Amino acid sequence: MSTSAPITQDVMTIPRKLPEGGKINLVGLTRDQLREVLIANGTKEKQAKMRVGQIWQWIYQWGVRDFHEMTNLAKAYRAELDEKFEIALPEVVTRQVSEDGTRKYLVRIAGGHEVEVVYIPEDDRGTLCISSQVGCTLTCSFCHTGTQKLVRNLTAGEIIGQLMVARDDLGEWPVPGEPKDETRLLSNIVLMGMGEPLYNFENVRDAMKIAMDPEGISLSRRRITLSTSGVVPEIARTAEEIGCLLAISFHATTDDVRDVLVPINKRWKIDELLQALADYPKVSNSERITFEYVMLDGVNDSDEDAHRLIEHIKRYNIPAKINLIPFNEWPGAPYKRSSNNRIRAFANIIYQAGYASPIRKTRGEDIMAACGQLKSATERARKSRKQIEAEAGVAQG
Repeated sequence: MSTSAPITQDVMTIPRKLPEGGKINLVGLTRDQLREVLIANGTKEKQAKMRVGQIWQWIYQWGVRDFHEMTNLAKAYRAELDEKFEIALPEVVTRQVSEDGTRKYLVRIAGGHEVEVVYIPEDDRGTLCISSQVGCTLTCSFCHTGTQKLVRNLTAGEIIGQLMVARDDLGEWPVPGEPKDETRLLSNIVLMGMGEPLYNFENVRDAMKIAMDPEGISLSRRRITLSTSGVVPEIARTAEEIGCLLAISFHATTDDVRDVLVPINKRWKIDELLQALADYPKVSNSERITFEYVMLDGVNDSDEDAHRLIEHIKRYNIPAKINLIPFNEWPGAPYKRSSNNRIRAFANIIYQAGYASPIRKTRGEDIMAACGQLKSATERARKSRKQIEAEAGVAQG
């Protein structure tokens, strides 16, 4: 079977002229792209590098959206920027807060599409789970998000915009001139929301480079985890061009079972995936790869599965942590959650073999914000209407 795959990309083209009836959004442009677009729209080339640094700091360090507040720029230049550009983020449609403090945002992007973003507060960190696509192509059978067809890739601006929206809501932008508070409410990013990040590589990379830029949001690469179902050709590239931590949606220990649970396995089998993980350059720095493993009753939760999982990891000598995820049930789900006793027994086998095996505490389940539950409300409603129409058609027949 061919190991090549159509890696779908919506690579951003930089508008040199103003779009018809609108302004150019600066959010999501890399430093080079920002320089290019400023020069194309009247900024003198000799001043461009300095202007990029100033504007970058206002947008990403201070969270300023109004060019007129950028006080280290000349008044006339601010007016010029305001005439041609905008600093626009996804629109927050709904904001839900769980009993456990988890926040779920439904945000609207260009074209009227919607994606979900989840913020999870913990004692020592605050993690934002962000989406990279509207819908998903992977159709993993246990995942509610995967039942929504892929609509399109998100742009870099729409990806970094999710982080900026959350910082707005948390009130976490520092104030210019005031001492910087080093304790962060939003300290970590996980690319584990809607979509497969490695099928939207360039936009994900550019957004994460913005997040890591030391003169802006300034998140360490060790605070960013990209979760993939196993797009093997893009795994090495992730280390080279992003340099973040890696998590793998593994979920099964045999090809037969993984073919069903994670259909991308039909293209890149378990051994091919494990080899790519063993070769991941960051592994040489002793940074562990996280294996995500959803616990499905009677499907992948036997003692034999636990032992096989350990054998896989040891055979390829992969520094690993195994995150066990109790299945988050959703309406119509074809699986059941493994019992607590079964999950504990599975975790104990892994722990005894010398690997960390934390059982993920389910968060935000009451607002459908838990792992695998994300699916935009409008898509749910649309599906319901179709079902109603289909049922009506049957009744008439």
